Amino acid sequence: MLIDSHQHFWDIARFSYDWMSPDSVLHRTILPDDLRPHLSAAGIHRTVLVEAHGSLEETDWFLELAEANDFIAGVVAWVDLLAPGLPDRLDMYAEHPSFKGVRHKVHDEPNDDWLARSDVHTALDELACRDIPYDLLVRPQHLRHVPRLAARHPDLRMVVDHIAKPRIAVGDDLASWSRDMKAVADIPTISCKLSGMVTEADHAAWKPSDLTPYVDAVVEMFGFNRLMFGSDWPVCELASDYGRTLDALRHSLGSISASEEAAVMGGTATCFYNLEA
Repeated sequence: MLIDSHQHFWDIARFSYDWMSPDSVLHRTILPDDLRPHLSAAGIHRTVLVEAHGSLEETDWFLELAEANDFIAGVVAWVDLLAPGLPDRLDMYAEHPSFKGVRHKVHDEPNDDWLARSDVHTALDELACRDIPYDLLVRPQHLRHVPRLAARHPDLRMVVDHIAKPRIAVGDDLASWSRDMKAVADIPTISCKLSGMVTEADHAAWKPSDLTPYVDAVVEMFGFNRLMFGSDWPVCELASDYGRTLDALRHSLGSISASEEAAVMGGTATCFYNLEA
């Protein structure tokens, strides 16, 4: 079972997306039927649908999409982690079989220390006690908070989205990113998504070898059983189509065993998100 652990849908008539430029190639409604041909061509069987708008309305819509489209294995949704009704909200969503995790756009918070806030820690306790995984959407400057976060919440399963978005196009933070990622990878409850790399590379001129030093690093740090492929489609279309994004990852991974490929291409995601076969 091949699984794409990170993809999105959006509806520009239903929601406004502050992070999306009106003249962007992404500024169009994108729905399950738009993704199906790419999955078929790439041989991908199922996906994890991840929040893009950051609203309860989107969360409800995504869960409806999962009910109507059997290739969506699960939804990583947005909930207001700082709302007073968080426990009840989580209990309600946890009853839905497609609700598999929570994500907050930490990298858009004006305060780089958002993950250190006491009210955020209180919210993450609510996720941990319900065994709800948490997607870490962070940039390299936020990684320093993750070891303390894990120590405070030892039972909270977390995954770093997009290998924490190092500056691949510039290549000036490889050493510092590697150091901080290694501290994160030393925590056994944390996994990492091999996703979002092409859009951190030079959109017009990137090549698979540009990704290789970063892929090599996370493979050494995390091992295959804590890594999962994610296309980040359709965001990847800023730099690449679906097929080329997957091909680039396979090029960077090089020759790996069948069991290692099975982990990256589905096994890790299945275990981490408790996906049904």
